[in-house]
Amino acid sequence: MKAVRSKGARSAAWLVAMLVLSCLAGIAQAQTRAWLDRDRIAFGETTTLNVETDSAGDAPDWTPLARDFDVSGHTSRREVEITGGRRVTRSLYGVALRPRREGVLTVPALQVGGARTAPLSLSVAPAAVTAARDGAPAFIEADIDVQSPYVQQSVGYVLRLYYATPLVSGSLDQPAPEGASMQRIGSDVQYSRDIDGRRYSVVERRYQIVPERSGTLSIPGARFEGRGAGGGMFDDVFNRGPRELSANGPPSVLDVRAMPANAPQPWLPLYGVQARWLEAPTEGRAGEASTFLLEAVFDGAVGTQLPEIGLPPLQGAQVFAEPPQYDESFEDGRPRVRLTRRYSVVPRAEGSLQVPGPRIAWWDVRAGAARTSGPPAVSLAVAAGEVMPGGAAAQDVDAAASPVITMVSDAGASRLWPALAALLGALWLATAWLAWRLYRQQPIGLRRAGAASPASGDAPVSPQSSGSAGQAQRRLMHVLQTGEPADVEAALRALSDPPAADLDTLASRLETPGQRDAVALWQRARWTGGDLPGAREALRAAFRGGASWRDAPSRAPRGPDLPPLYPRR
Repeated sequence: MKAVRSKGARSAAWLVAMLVLSCLAGIAQAQTRAWLDRDRIAFGETTTLNVETDSAGDAPDWTPLARDFDVSGHTSRREVEITGGRRVTRSLYGVALRPRREGVLTVPALQVGGARTAPLSLSVAPAAVTAARDGAPAFIEADIDVQSPYVQQSVGYVLRLYYATPLVSGSLDQPAPEGASMQRIGSDVQYSRDIDGRRYSVVERRYQIVPERSGTLSIPGARFEGRGAGGGMFDDVFNRGPRELSANGPPSVLDVRAMPANAPQPWLPLYGVQARWLEAPTEGRAGEASTFLLEAVFDGAVGTQLPEIGLPPLQGAQVFAEPPQYDESFEDGRPRVRLTRRYSVVPRAEGSLQVPGPRIAWWDVRAGAARTSGPPAVSLAVAAGEVMPGGAAAQDVDAAASPVITMVSDAGASRLWPALAALLGALWLATAWLAWRLYRQQPIGLRRAGAASPASGDAPVSPQSSGSAGQAQRRLMHVLQTGEPADVEAALRALSDPPAADLDTLASRLETPGQRDAVALWQRARWTGGDLPGAREALRAAFRGGASWRDAPSRAPRGPDLPPLYPRR
């Protein structure tokens, strides 16, 4: 017995030591890292290399960069924070890299104190053909992903402000088009570009435009107003101060195509969908969950545009899905989103179980055809479940974690579990009988007061489960991006469980003033010819984190309801 305990203790100690070493290795890798703000640029442009470290006083050695890059614009910043009761100092260093040639270049690993960063890849395309507008000190460019999109198709819109004079102040405004929603994607990107021998600083801003109706869509030009610091020799000699700068961007016109008659529903116009299993087990056990992890990349969309993506119903198994995770980016001039979602499949009996992958119906905007994508089906070989909770594997873990090993014979187990089942059944019956007796002893008036009348208008709002509430919120975000006004109102009313009869009823149930104001703004815009795109943005901002409900209302008598402020649709 002592030998068994000693062996179990050594196994437990070895397991703990391996976990500690793994954690320490993960921490060491996270102490120093490097990344590029853009990994695809044109020749003549710059990209920023960032290096973050918590090694105090150790700056990166930039020497290896001189082979393929011109290095300039050194910056540094230090932050101090308290983590787990420990004072941590992090330093962030940055340099601007200008490639000396085209092609795929490697940013070499850099030494930072006792650590080294990982090498990075940078793609350098041929120089962009851009002509400065008559040598102007500031001008604006606008690029559109597609000139003839479908209605509700996500269109990438890139705005670039060029300025050759250092700025003291400035503002860049892009008016939203009528008949479409416009949303900024990510943060501004700053770099420099040489044009006709002159160095320009560039601010690049990215947008997503979603047309709401077919026909001609006009996008107003952007407007820049600012003050330049002046950079010429004569500005200093003649004591000239900051000068005013302004620039107007070019307007754009899109020809928006209608939704095809044979388009799949829900309508999802995209450039491509790639779906695969990141985790797909082939063996399982009855009564135990097998975890499947889906990855799907949508080219030409953001997370709020995606429909619910779930597994089809399975005969002989239960499916539990976790909320999806979204990773949004902006590539090739348009938005892209990577979705990951985890599904737990619990088979009811042994045998072979076919687990089909989710089927994603979408419209190929390049080919003008309906497509269906999804990962392949997986065949799961299901073994019989264990009679005892925890089989041999569980006993092995217990033996490694504790010096005490408990052995239970199969014969004893076969007598033990039926007895426990009978005991639990008797306890359940006794609990039900006690609850019935307490209810019978309660005064009749209290019993009636505790039940709400189905016809009463003061019935409390029943909260939705976390799963259904999440689906209703995602549905609202989707229709706010692409749906008709009637669809938006239906999605708003569906946030409540049961769905609200109208938006006035919904507003009375909401707790947050900002959400009630957003609903009122939508009603005014809908029925009085107001700013409907602005109302959509207000609803999107107010309900992005889900609806916030009031507590159950009091049952004090009240007068007759007033007629709704806006007509029902």
